[in-house]
Amino acid sequence: MDWKTLELRRHGAVACLLFNRPQQANALDAVLWRELREAMEWCDRTPEVRAVVLAGNGKHFCAGLDLTMLTSLSSELEDKCEARLREKLHALIVALQTSVNSLEACRKPVIAAVHGACVGGGLDIALAADIRYASQDARFSVREVAMGMVADVGSLQRLPRVVGEGLAREWAYTGRDIPAEEARNARLVSRILPDQESVLAAALETAQTIASRSPLAVRGTKQVLNYSRDHGVQEGLAFVAQWNAAMLLSEDLEKAAIATLTGEAPVFRD
Repeated sequence: MDWKTLELRRHGAVACLLFNRPQQANALDAVLWRELREAMEWCDRTPEVRAVVLAGNGKHFCAGLDLTMLTSLSSELEDKCEARLREKLHALIVALQTSVNSLEACRKPVIAAVHGACVGGGLDIALAADIRYASQDARFSVREVAMGMVADVGSLQRLPRVVGEGLAREWAYTGRDIPAEEARNARLVSRILPDQESVLAAALETAQTIASRSPLAVRGTKQVLNYSRDHGVQEGLAFVAQWNAAMLLSEDLEKAAIATLTGEAPVFRD
């Protein structure tokens, strides 16, 4: 957990991960892309972590791709064979996609607490979270078109599912800034809080509520929701039937039932 670009704060069963390049507006350099994946994999395999909050130190959540990565690409990908150069570029794009996908692959719910800029790659990452809260000063943008490139690590795939085709296309074609209130009206974010401190506090409160529930049930619910999003209703029903046939009769179910009868808070093991 000796990360250079991320700060980890533990709040009981909640892991709070903060982008920690405040002087660069938390722009995503090669190290941060890699460490984000490593951190989400660590959260996934650590039983004591039941929920994750992702936020940013400094004035912004994440300003997107660090442009120094683009300027160094030519030398890193250089090859006298054009096909091999393209193969390297394809592998790099897939690696960045894997970093973003790690939020979905993590079995624990991830809440993005967004303040300031959440643009380009930052929006890709926020969209891969389960829940998004925003501060009043937050602004969102599919910024890639303004840089002369096509967004390639998740926004064009996830944004239409969240806000609908029309808005997603407008935002992607224009690259304009979307203020927090518009983002909430479009259902991109669930809640708006006054400032950075309060949005992080609200995200932690929700994460702690999640962490108090059955870890087995929460992990299963995330997997069923993700599967159902990508499949039809009947396929989703078949999947959850298989899940519950395998997992329903757990000690967590028994503890939850006893807690309902006694009025005491259940205590679940990791």
